[in-house]
Amino acid sequence: MKIITVCGSLRYKKEIMEITEKLTLLGHCTLSPIFPADPDKNFYTDDERNMLGAMHKERIKISDAILVADIDNYIGDATMSEIELAKALNKEIIYYTDIINGRRTIGPALKNGDMI
Repeated sequence: MKIITVCGSLRYKKEIMEITEKLTLLGHCTLSPIFPADPDKNFYTDDERNMLGAMHKERIKISDAILVADIDNYIGDATMSEIELAKALNKEIIYYTDIINGRRTIGPALKNGDMI
């Protein structure tokens, strides 16, 4: 079991939630970004965004690894800064595109054959 923080753009909320679920079903403790609970709220104030960013970096600090949800090969500025923090802390960095392209796996295949 690893503690893995999932990092990625809020535009890929659905995919990040699916990745987090799969990792958890493989027996990993997963930490993920916070998304607006209200589906009509598509933004946070600057203060809220800064606080959430700081808390996400704390998740990275307590993790064994991060999984970068680089959906469509997209990595935004905030995610890039999280990758740099993980590198500075000597954390393992796993890219989702490496998993889906067969270059890397994390644990066994799930029952439906999906790999993560």
